[in-house]
Amino acid sequence: MSASARQLLRHTLATVAYRGSKAIQNAPDSFAQYGAPENPQTPAKILAHICDLYDWALNMAKGTPAWNDSKPLAWSEEIARFHRTLKAFDDYLASDQPLQSPLEKLFQGPIADSLTHIGQLAMLRRLAGCKISGENYFAADINAGVVGPDQPKPRKEF
Repeated sequence: MSASARQLLRHTLATVAYRGSKAIQNAPDSFAQYGAPENPQTPAKILAHICDLYDWALNMAKGTPAWNDSKPLAWSEEIARFHRTLKAFDDYLASDQPLQSPLEKLFQGPIADSLTHIGQLAMLRRLAGCKISGENYFAADINAGVVGPDQPKPRKEF
């Protein structure tokens, strides 16, 4: 696998961190349990699933494809877990350790799924009345390796 392909995957993780942070930052604790009556998938359950996806991605990258179905933690702890799981996967990608799973499969499975769920969180946040601003993500300051809770400020919100 080329270094540039690995770097693109790391940039994708930074994009997940940036967009995910926007969807969960400064949300009240009550948001964690928000949900429509016909949809039992609360933001806390969705975020726990995203974290499980990144644990799974790391396991597959290491060649030990184990899945864990976690129960959601307290909202602030689940947010911290989100950044920890992204960092663990990013750290592995940044290392010289070989990937035991094809890059394309890691992207099309856990990473693409996480982007879908981040969109769900953003939509639920708006429905819950916890407004977040739209943004021109093309102009965002997103860089590989920046996957923690301290994300750059938006450049072009609307």
